[in-house]
Formats: sequence, C-alpha cells, structure tokens
Amino acid sequence: MIPRVVQVTDRAQWDTALAALPLAHVLQTWDWGDFKSRWGWEPIRLLFERDGQPLAAAQILCRRLSHIPLSVTYVPKGPALDYSDVSLLAHVLSTLEAQARDRRSLFVKIDADVRLGVGPENLPPVPEAAAVLKMLARRGWRPSAEQIQFKNTVVVDLRPDEDTLLARMKAKTRYNVRLAGRRGVQIRSGDEADLKTFYSLYRETARRDGFLIRPPAYYLDLWTQFLRAGRARLLLAEVEGAPIAGLMLFLFGQTAWYMYGASSSQYRNLMPNHLLQWEAIRLARRLGCTQYDMWGAPDHFDQSDPMWGVYRFKTGFGGETIRGMGAFDYPPSAWRYWIYTAAMPRMLALMRRRRTSSLGLKAT
Repeated sequence: MIPRVVQVTDRAQWDTALAALPLAHVLQTWDWGDFKSRWGWEPIRLLFERDGQPLAAAQILCRRLSHIPLSVTYVPKGPALDYSDVSLLAHVLSTLEAQARDRRSLFVKIDADVRLGVGPENLPPVPEAAAVLKMLARRGWRPSAEQIQFKNTVVVDLRPDEDTLLARMKAKTRYNVRLAGRRGVQIRSGDEADLKTFYSLYRETARRDGFLIRPPAYYLDLWTQFLRAGRARLLLAEVEGAPIAGLMLFLFGQTAWYMYGASSSQYRNLMPNHLLQWEAIRLARRLGCTQYDMWGAPDHFDQSDPMWGVYRFKTGFGGETIRGMGAFDYPPSAWRYWIYTAAMPRMLALMRRRRTSSLGLKAT
C-alpha cells in the first residue's frame, strides 16, 4: 500500500511523528523550520504515513530567488526514514522530485545522516548505503558541490557510565579535562541573558580561526528560539566570574549535537574547552541522550584538511568517526542546474578578475 502524504501544520503533531522515525534530526524539527521562515525560507512539512503510523518525514525549506521566477529547495539533514526500505525511499524521493518541479526549483537538496561507514579509512560504503547511492544515481540525483552541513562527524556513545566514558578518552584529553578544573575553570549553565556574551566569544573565535559567521541578529534569533523551546542548552566556562569559553548544545530525541563552540584567545592554556565538552557530555546523559554528536569532521582525513586540528580535539573524547553520505541534488532541469552551479560562478569569477585588472589591482 502506498503511504499517504500529509502536509502537517501542527507543531506537536510534527515533532511527535518525527521523533518516532529513524535518522530524526534537530534540523528537521518544527523549531528549525519556524526559525528559518524568518530568514527567507518557506517551510513545507510532509509526513508519510500508513494506517495512522508515521513512516517518513521531510521538512522542505523553499526559497525564491531574486529577479528570476525560480527557487531552491532543501531538506536539511533529512528526510527521516528507514533507508533500508527501498520502496518507501523511492516514494519519498518521487514526492520530493515532484515538489521541486511544481515549485520551479533549480534543485532540491537532501543530506540525511546515512552512514557510509565507521572510521576515517576510505573504505567502500556499507551495503545499505551503497543501495541508497545506487538508487539516487538511477533517479538522477547527483552529489552536490555545495555541502551545507558536515557530512562526516564524531559521535560519542553516552550509554556507558561516566567512569567508562572517561576511560575511553585519550590520556591527554582526560588530563586536560582535569587540569582545567585544577586551574580554576568553572562551568555554569547560561540563559538568554548570556547570548550576547556568547556571540562575542563566537565572533572572536571566527576572527581567530578564519571562518565566516552571520550577523548577530541571526544567531540571537536562533539560539533564543531553541532555548525557549527546551531544545538547546548553553554552557559557559568562567575564571573568577569572567566568561572565557562557551558551548551550545542542540537536543532532539536521544541525541545531543555540539552545534556551536566559542572561546576567548586569552586563558586557552587553562583548557576550558576540554572541561566544557566533558560537562556537555554529562549534561546530555542526564537529559536522557544516548549519543553526543560533535558536529563535524574533515571531508578528507588528511593533515592538510583545515579541520584536522578540530578533528584531533574531538576524537580525544573517545567517539567514533562516522562517514556520511553528504548532500545530493535533484535538478528537474539539467541545463538550468548547470547554469546556476557551474556557468554562473565562472562568469562571476571572470567579472571579478576583470574588474580587479581594470582597477590596477593584483588578483590574489
């Protein structure tokens, strides 16, 4: 029997159904779509059910492009379903493809946490993932050049007791966790009043480590929404009452995600980030989570990857490296997709080079 597709407009119905599904993710929750609706995206929430039982869910974010009657659509960290159910997967993909055509989208992007394997070794995908990749290719989906979210990550199993979790850490990590405590670092829970402080630390981290961030209004809106919904927790590391580092956890179901981390350039020798991670792990366990997703690992497991240092830090906490499928795009029109993803970026790059040359500046 073909599943019935229902467009859900009720928060409780959506989140309850989502929580019951495999690969449910916090970026598929009602709150994420509600937040993104204030930043130019229209959320469409489709539930696939049979006999009143949820089988799959896809929160689709749609954004109209400026100046042209086209859009882009994205299912962040979704859709949620059992990917070993081939017929169900085919039906969900068919529905997403139809949505892309009906909404005149250049493409629809998906990036569910389908595991290719465990460990940093570049091995062939596990059989279930290989079957998914084969189906995507057969239906005209292609690996995306734009990976919005991290496809690889490090996940800590929270089911053992705290002594076992500490024993699984690398010796240096365990030492630094204890060192931070001995040097006077204290961890406290934060609230909405601390968000501007946390953003200041985050901005300082971005400048130091060379990554781009959005304006403060975006993050304050996001963090406030999830704190009020009970789907986030803020932890701050302090020395003598002065905040020197922070960490934002996102929560859904039995998973905690380490989404945002920030630290001051001062006092880094006190190892506040090590103690923050340990306290976040302890908090996640108390909240009933069974896994702690450290949100991000290198695309290429090589020391030349810019995330290598962060990856080494994360693996110190005893988690497994999970290789994911990453993002795939379905373009209803191959030539429009090529113009948008290949021809247009090349043209803009050429225009920038010509402008730089005409101004007598050296291109770098």
